[in-house]
Amino acid sequence: MSQLVNESARIVSNEPEGPRLHVMVLESPLIASKILPGQFVHMKLPEFESHILRRPFSVYARNADAGTLEILYQEVGTVTRLMPALQGSVVEMIGPIGNTWATDCSHALLVGGGVGAAPLFMLAETLKAAAIPFDVVLGAQTKSALVARERYADLLGCEPCCATDDGSYGRAGFCTSLVEERLAEGCLADNEPYDFLAVCGPEPLMKIVANMGAQAKVRTQVSMEKRMACGVGACLSCVVDTVNGKRRSCVDGPIFEAEEVVW
Repeated sequence: MSQLVNESARIVSNEPEGPRLHVMVLESPLIASKILPGQFVHMKLPEFESHILRRPFSVYARNADAGTLEILYQEVGTVTRLMPALQGSVVEMIGPIGNTWATDCSHALLVGGGVGAAPLFMLAETLKAAAIPFDVVLGAQTKSALVARERYADLLGCEPCCATDDGSYGRAGFCTSLVEERLAEGCLADNEPYDFLAVCGPEPLMKIVANMGAQAKVRTQVSMEKRMACGVGACLSCVVDTVNGKRRSCVDGPIFEAEEVVW
């Protein structure tokens, strides 16, 4: 885990991104200079003093030169439903927390389900900068919930492989059929087999894709995002069951080798 920084960060913008989805841009030069793909921040929000625990948020993107971070969040609970009203406020953040995705590969397949597309975006940027061929599969309930589809398209130079439950965009149904197809056919760039699979999303999706990776004998990593209280490994509220015993998502993860997770 990187050396932690406790930083006061100003909210630069906080805009809608989709149904109950928002992107918050924060001025956070210290954390932005250190954050790695897959790591997260633990945020203490102003005006929510009754909620004493910090909230963990994956980092969607960063601009180290501008000193900014982007957080994509979904309105799912009391605090996140109130967060869209925060404009120009200063929040207190601890970060960067956790480990990072592997990049020692020759061909990668990235699979994001819903908001799980966000924690994979910095990995995609890193792979592109290293000239490592990669493909992206995105799944969501409907077209408007296909998080970051356009940003992935800009990065790839083509549309990512998409599926929606209601058939409003891309393939109708779950994105797992696209994953199965890609693993069978290989990388779109050269038809070479993948040697790395990264997935983030709902646990049922990650479990299915992890099994696919195991059957295809492809190294697979998953991001196990759990509810967290302390974010620094002391409270044991974010435990993940693994073949090596219980591990803490915040400091031992959130990235785990899929073969180690007891689903």
